Amino acid sequence: MTKYTDISVEKHGHVGLIEIRKPPLNFFDVSLINQIADALEEFDNDIEIRASVLAAQGKAFCAGADFSDPKRQEQEANAQKDPAANLPINHLYVQAVRIFRNKKPIVAAVHGAAIGGGLGLAVSADFRVTCPEARFAANFTKLGFHPGFGLTTTLPELVGRNNAELIFYTSRRVTGEEATRMGLANVCVPQDQVRAEAMKLAAEIAECSPLGLISTRATMRAGLADRVMAATNHELAEQTKLRATEDFKEGVKATAERRAANFKGR
Repeated sequence: MTKYTDISVEKHGHVGLIEIRKPPLNFFDVSLINQIADALEEFDNDIEIRASVLAAQGKAFCAGADFSDPKRQEQEANAQKDPAANLPINHLYVQAVRIFRNKKPIVAAVHGAAIGGGLGLAVSADFRVTCPEARFAANFTKLGFHPGFGLTTTLPELVGRNNAELIFYTSRRVTGEEATRMGLANVCVPQDQVRAEAMKLAAEIAECSPLGLISTRATMRAGLADRVMAATNHELAEQTKLRATEDFKEGVKATAERRAANFKGR
């Protein structure tokens, strides 16, 4: 298989395993999302693989974007001067849509925090296995920002519109147990069993007819990638506007300093 820098890719019988390797928090960037999309395409083209597991090393499953990263701050500054310079973030969403276009079922092993775009990545999977210690959060409004990674489409479809609104408007962290109750996760097990349980579920799926799986999944997820693409186009436009505000700068600073933000509405 292709050599990757931020993930590892393995085959276990009819199950493919992708492990994110950017511990401890597994912040994503264009490269990571591109590598995950590439690995899923490899699985799609491998007749032996019928389902896959997306897991991660470290403390978090994926803590989303690192807004304190100097390279990202430079990209944002350029984007404010010239909207056309906003290609890296736009390109990340292009790669995100590729994940939604894959053909075979994915089980996410969410053993820790899935925050912001990291929640979007977890939700891109068909199923989520988690634990009580995990935290699911769309913390965008607490940053003075707008949700991204297609979450404005995917989250309401998964947990219902009002639950999604509650998660978006409060930016609260939902525990693994709460996530399971609301349908955000499918299985909740002890933390040290999350990956094994995800592999078990993927193996159960892989016992089924591969052609039947692909056909049925295509029906169940018909139009999803296109809806996500439309959502990310809108999300990006809103994020570009909000990125230039004082509130966004304050939200990022307050989060880094672990304090409540002093928003001004400008």
